[in-house]
This record gives sequence, C-alpha cells and structure tokens, in this order.
Amino acid sequence: METITINNDKQSLNNVKVGKDVRIFNFVNAYGCSIDDGSKVGAFVEIQKGASIGKNCKISSHSFICEGVHIADNVFIGHNVTFINDKFPRAANEDGSIQTDADWQCIETFVEIGASIGSSATILCGVRIGKNAIVGAGSIVTKNVPENAIVAGNPAKIIKYVK
Repeated sequence: METITINNDKQSLNNVKVGKDVRIFNFVNAYGCSIDDGSKVGAFVEIQKGASIGKNCKISSHSFICEGVHIADNVFIGHNVTFINDKFPRAANEDGSIQTDADWQCIETFVEIGASIGSSATILCGVRIGKNAIVGAGSIVTKNVPENAIVAGNPAKIIKYVK
C-alpha cells in the first residue's frame, strides 16, 4: 500500500493508504484511513481516520464510513449507507463547552467478509455484521447480524438465511 494525499476541487484525500487498482471517484473526502486492493469508492463518500476498507469492496455514492468502522474483503456498501460510532452523541459538555475527542468514546463496528448492506441502511456502533450477511435497504441495524443472515426493517430483524 502507498500513502497518498490529494487536495483539489474534486477530491480531498489526506494520508490515505491505498492498495493496487483502487478506484476513487470525484468528490470523495477521505483521511487517515486505508483502502485495500481492487476496491472502488463512489462519489460523495466520506471515510474518516482509522476506518479500514478491505480488498475488492464496492462503496457506493453518498455513504459515510466513520472512524472505528472496519470493512473486510468483498463487501458491498449500497448508496447512502451511514455508520455511527457514538452511542450518546452530544455537541457540548454539561458546562456548555464544545466536546473534543477526549469527551467521547469511539465504538468500533465490523463488517465481515462478503457481507452486503443495502442503500440507505443505518448501522449503529458496536455491532458485527457477519460473513455473507445481507442488510436490506433502509434497515436500521441495532445489534449483531449472524453469518449468512438476511435482515431488514427498523430495527433490523432476521427474515431468513442465505443458502
């Protein structure tokens, strides 16, 4: 992997570790993260520091991959998927001061090999989406998704298993 920094009218990539044959489309904001071999990142995606994208992943446009999200190989992320890394987000502390990195805890999320997450799904922090699992479009994932499970709804519930 090589580390790249590109800042222009169409991209903002700062200290991003990029593997071979990675394709990053215009209007991506990524910093302090890694994107492994053969992966594709669509337009208008943000990938924050400490996030990792595995090999041969497809990250569709308008998705948000925050700090603490780890995506394994061969994962599909649909359009407008949002990950969350804080269970109790606040802008300010009780004394009115703006919160800093020291005032909150980043809770990691893991998406395992071959999983697929449908468009406009929201993935709360601290969950694990199992190997080859499928998350239906528009779902809100609040707890772990087992391997090979198909989940959908709000909150997402198992509807069947992939064979």
